[in-house]
Amino acid sequence: MTAPLLRIGTRASPLALAQTRQVALRLAATHSELAAPGALEVVPIRTTGDRIQDRTLAELGGKGLFTKEIEEALVEGSIDLAVHSMKDMPTRLPPGLVLGCFCERADPRDVLIAGAAKTIAELPPGALIGTASLRREALLRHLRPDLVVVPLRGNVDTRLRKLAEGLVQGTLLARAGLDRLGRHDVGYAVPVEEILPAVGQGAICVEHVEGNHKVAALLEPLNHWPTAQCVLAEHALLSVLDGSCRTPIAALAEISGERMRFRSLIAKPDGTIVHFTERLGGIGDGIAMGRDAADELKLRGGPGFFAP
Repeated sequence: MTAPLLRIGTRASPLALAQTRQVALRLAATHSELAAPGALEVVPIRTTGDRIQDRTLAELGGKGLFTKEIEEALVEGSIDLAVHSMKDMPTRLPPGLVLGCFCERADPRDVLIAGAAKTIAELPPGALIGTASLRREALLRHLRPDLVVVPLRGNVDTRLRKLAEGLVQGTLLARAGLDRLGRHDVGYAVPVEEILPAVGQGAICVEHVEGNHKVAALLEPLNHWPTAQCVLAEHALLSVLDGSCRTPIAALAEISGERMRFRSLIAKPDGTIVHFTERLGGIGDGIAMGRDAADELKLRGGPGFFAP
């Protein structure tokens, strides 16, 4: 049996596999040598975040839970590249690894899935809402202090099953993830003015070993420059804030013409305090805007705002 030309590492969840298949199809469509049967091999890798389902991400230690084992496989050479959801990525990569491309971003919004309720305002008083995200929890509590928010972990299908079983009355999921799983009819999009997305939400990135020029060249045609500018701006904010999963942080950069709009916020986990800021500038100013917004939010939050 002929060895594959490229081994692609990914989380083993249905959504991660669906995203990786999208990248593999793009690679095969762009490079004829990768279209041959067996040229591409998808390597599912179970991460710490996937193995432990009985605790929240904050309790487990924050970012990196869904990338650590995959990045170890890259360093060891058992895979050639890795496909990630950008919102899973920590602010600092391990030495020797780089992000080689950012695929075009899908809809970054969250969707509400809660029976007949189409908006957060329509949720019944005291409704039980499940989420694993501190960001979603904080912003839900800010909008509706009467809601009861409880932990809800698992992949998309698991969370939808728990909702159907009546364990919770509603939940929030990423529109992009549902769409990639073919669940276009599920839920109602929440305006970003109500629930600002997570940093990088809706974007897929591809990671590889620094200096691997062959892989870099293969990925170059897949890179979507506007998406790269937006998610790098959002990650610049996260890097300055040293964001983990212990402090609710949200950001969204959007490009219109030659201009970038950058919105971001920090919140207390109970939703009692939300600090929001916005920047407008040129596309090339994204990273500077992200850092500047982070400095403002740190100043407004003051000592002790960010959870250790």
